[in-house]
Amino acid sequence: MKKSDFYYDLPQELIAQHPANPRDSSRLLVYNRAKDCVEHKIFSDLPDYLKKGDVLVVNNTRVLPARIFGTKADTGAKIEFLLHKRLNLNEWEVLARPIKRLKEGSDIIFSPSLCAKILKIESEGIAKVSFEYSGVFESVLSQIGEMPLPPYIKEKPEDSERYQTVYSKEEGSSAAPTAGLHFTPELLEKIRLKGVEIVEVLLHVGLGTFRPVKADELSEHKMHSERYEITQNACNIINSAKKEGRRVIAVGTTSVRVLESAAKRHGEVVPSSGETDIFIYPPYRFKIVDALITNFHLPESTLLMLVSALCGREKILELYGTAIKEKYRFFSFGDACAFF
Repeated sequence: MKKSDFYYDLPQELIAQHPANPRDSSRLLVYNRAKDCVEHKIFSDLPDYLKKGDVLVVNNTRVLPARIFGTKADTGAKIEFLLHKRLNLNEWEVLARPIKRLKEGSDIIFSPSLCAKILKIESEGIAKVSFEYSGVFESVLSQIGEMPLPPYIKEKPEDSERYQTVYSKEEGSSAAPTAGLHFTPELLEKIRLKGVEIVEVLLHVGLGTFRPVKADELSEHKMHSERYEITQNACNIINSAKKEGRRVIAVGTTSVRVLESAAKRHGEVVPSSGETDIFIYPPYRFKIVDALITNFHLPESTLLMLVSALCGREKILELYGTAIKEKYRFFSFGDACAFF
């Protein structure tokens, strides 16, 4: 398949600039694959589509204030880093801008307590760097870093927690797993009381999720790897559900990628951690995921390709056309859709 097969035209005014308030007041497009029918709901209606025995899988990653601004020590030129992946205690892969101003050995000063040295210039604007800092790195970052909002969001939310899920725990992401932004503690409790098991997995969102596809042939696109983890307890719950014919419902494409990366064979996941560069696009046979709750994704993105693998490219583009006609809000702070 080709990248251009996943293009659609989106009016600019439908790109959400602010999150819904409250979180679960966003709209929800529900598509029943078996009946081929669409319903237009509010996200707080989600429990109506869940049943006792379902397993809801969420990604508990937490977004770092990963955008930092500094200057070159020798010239004073302004430099921006987006932290991408931690390699060890002090070394990171970062997206650096403008990369053309940097070379190996360059020193960048971000604050009196944080500086970095360029170790290696990679491709696609990526650099390997070593940080020097006073105190705890995460504390220093919280003082000088900014939330790495996507470029299509023009205004920062007043509360940075609105770009975190209410169940976020493990810091390490460069972007939010945005399907989870619609949940409130009250909605999660309502789901639990219905007899749904909520299972946490981890994928630190990085370039693999949001970097654009450049190759026209999808088979030529190489995903950047991202760190993931799924525990023995999570696997036990998911495997029991699959054996008993109960549904495994993924919240977000990142949860899908964890489950499918950890799949040993159809219907079974194994505890694992490490790096995944899985790229899911049609035709793909899902081993674990039965249903998906997600946002509306960018044209020609790997995320749109993933949901197309679940429902079919033509159907997804048809559903997106319906969402545009109905004035749904798109992308990170936008509305949600659920495929059952």
